[in-house]
Amino acid sequence: MPSPRSPLSRLFTVLLAGALAGLVLAVAALPGGLLGGLAAKASLGAYAELPDALRTPAQPQRSYLYANDGKTLITTFYDVNRSDVPLAEIAPVMRQAIIAAEDRRFYSHGGADLRGIARALVANVKGGGTEQGGSTLTMQYVRNVLKTDPTRTAEERQAATEQTVGRKLQEIRYANALEKTLSKDEILNRYLNIAYFGSGAYGVAAASQRYFGKAPADLTLGEAALLAGLVQSPDEYSPIDGDKDQALARRGYVLDSMAETGAITAQQAAAAKAEPLTLHPTAQPNGCTAVAQGHDDWGFFCDYLRQWWLAQPAFGNTVKEREQALRRGGYSVVTTLDPKIQQTAQKQATSVYGYGNKRALPIAAVEPGTGRVLAMAVNRHYSLADNPAGQANHPNTVNPLISGGASVDGYQAGSTFKLFTMLAALEAGKPLATGFDAPAKLPTRYASDDEGNCAGKWCPANANPEWMDGYRMMWDGFGRSVNTYFVWLAEQVGEDKVVEMAQRLGITFRADSDAAFAKDDAENWGAFTLGVAATTPLDLANAYATVAAEGTYCSPLPVVSVTAANGQKVDVGQPSCRKVLDADVARAATDAARCPVGQQSAYGQCNGGTATSVDRIVGRPVAGKTGSSEQNATETFVGFTPQVAVAGIAANPDDSTDLVGSAVQAKVIDAVARVIRTAVDGKPVKDFTAPSRELAGDPQRPQPRPTPQPERRQQDRNLPSDLLRWLQGRGRG
Repeated sequence: MPSPRSPLSRLFTVLLAGALAGLVLAVAALPGGLLGGLAAKASLGAYAELPDALRTPAQPQRSYLYANDGKTLITTFYDVNRSDVPLAEIAPVMRQAIIAAEDRRFYSHGGADLRGIARALVANVKGGGTEQGGSTLTMQYVRNVLKTDPTRTAEERQAATEQTVGRKLQEIRYANALEKTLSKDEILNRYLNIAYFGSGAYGVAAASQRYFGKAPADLTLGEAALLAGLVQSPDEYSPIDGDKDQALARRGYVLDSMAETGAITAQQAAAAKAEPLTLHPTAQPNGCTAVAQGHDDWGFFCDYLRQWWLAQPAFGNTVKEREQALRRGGYSVVTTLDPKIQQTAQKQATSVYGYGNKRALPIAAVEPGTGRVLAMAVNRHYSLADNPAGQANHPNTVNPLISGGASVDGYQAGSTFKLFTMLAALEAGKPLATGFDAPAKLPTRYASDDEGNCAGKWCPANANPEWMDGYRMMWDGFGRSVNTYFVWLAEQVGEDKVVEMAQRLGITFRADSDAAFAKDDAENWGAFTLGVAATTPLDLANAYATVAAEGTYCSPLPVVSVTAANGQKVDVGQPSCRKVLDADVARAATDAARCPVGQQSAYGQCNGGTATSVDRIVGRPVAGKTGSSEQNATETFVGFTPQVAVAGIAANPDDSTDLVGSAVQAKVIDAVARVIRTAVDGKPVKDFTAPSRELAGDPQRPQPRPTPQPERRQQDRNLPSDLLRWLQGRGRG
């Protein structure tokens, strides 16, 4: 039952009734022709003064994020759960129901129904029932727009609902002006897209999904009548949050009203009233922690996209404006996320470590030549839910474990960084056939008192001397991951050139100490080639994708297209690429990268690899590199074909002293390889282009045996032993 009105409310109603009744009687006494002329003149003047929101609706709408098929919903973003639909996509019974419930004379009045206002005034003065407003759908639309217009101040929005004669007269004036300009169907469509239906649902599209889990085009007669009955008192009548009995009573009222207007027959009304209330409540996801059910792993990609969005000037001048655009702008975003690749990546990540394991295997997949991010997986739930005591980031976290940022600097990726040394050497004109008799331990120019030093000098060692030592070229040096070969090669070309190459290919130094060393002392970062700097799977995959694309670097991109609420494309979905390597240099590096994965280079110089199972798993041309940091604290593998690059790093994100151990390396290799296989499944087989003979060199020509100690480029540099140990951590392969 409706609650009784307070004496103050009744007194106000009487006063408002008196004022408006006088206005109604005065207007009714005017001659018809004069009344029409005055109305036309007034409405035209009023239209020119209409707020922009009434002339060009700019109501908040939720934005949709889809996978790369444009159909699979990842999540939505909104402040207000609302989405516009055209009138043709709203069931006819819904249109008829809202007119019967709220404004039976909608198609015959000119915006304000004077007879309806007078009838409501008389009823309200008498009391004894539900208070009636007498507002037409057009007047209600005006009120709804003005009270939710994001461009107006809070005071202006509040004034749009004040119970004053001035506000009511302004509403009538605006309604008349709209009716002179817009068609009835356009007004009805706008109303249905903005009306509040309770339970957080604004507009008929959101309401249809919220209450019945369906589109507004599929509403039945009974469902349409129930929704139409809610708008008078949405929170009170909502069958989810309010009173189901009152919701059913209102449904009955609407059905009877529809029968009285002739929209349906009395028999149809009776049948619909007899139907039980059957709800299928559907809550629209909001944000990255509310991704599609069963896919909370998508949240890490969603968060990466959101961070990308907040950096795009196309969506506003400030971060706040861009955030507001995402939540209120009604964008349709087709992302680069490939559900099939993502599913495999997530399966592989969790097969190595379970959700509750303190260790993690973050995996990223990138498309060469576009930078499109195809998958981001890790054995964690993207969730704000509490973790068990003592477990900082597992099984739940929202930290960017795959892409880095915030508190995540990344993880050491070991010998995968040897790629940057090889590229710098090739760019400097050293061919793949550059040879060196690699010793088991190589004394360097860095002073060290660390255990295992060579006469006070830092001397990195090969992890497996019997297999790694001896005369090596880039092919087998890379294939067997020979530390002493690549430390020597870095000294020949200059460590600063190696660091610059890594940065050129997108490696970002998020750790302050790494960034400082790269900026101020890169020429002395001797251990850089062994992968002692922190990186992420996304950075690493994209760096190798640059080589796969024959030297074209593309910024990581999480979107295919972005469409605004008005149907216009936003110019942000195009890859941002630039040439950073000569194509022949990239081809030469790729030729050597065939060796680690068990394939053969174009020049037949591969003679052993650290990840030979990849050839069997992928079953087509592939390249890649393993990486083990000091004491196997982390284990990494990154592989690529011309169509995809995938990287995975096994590590403990919360404790770098927790060593994952060498036993997990084979699992990491297997996991990444299987993601690659899924990514290329069904695509044409593409081979790598062989490098030029000039850049390959002549491996058959006898090579001079250089001395184990490379030529000093500058004076030895004394460093504190603790800092030196950190900087010169020995990569293993």
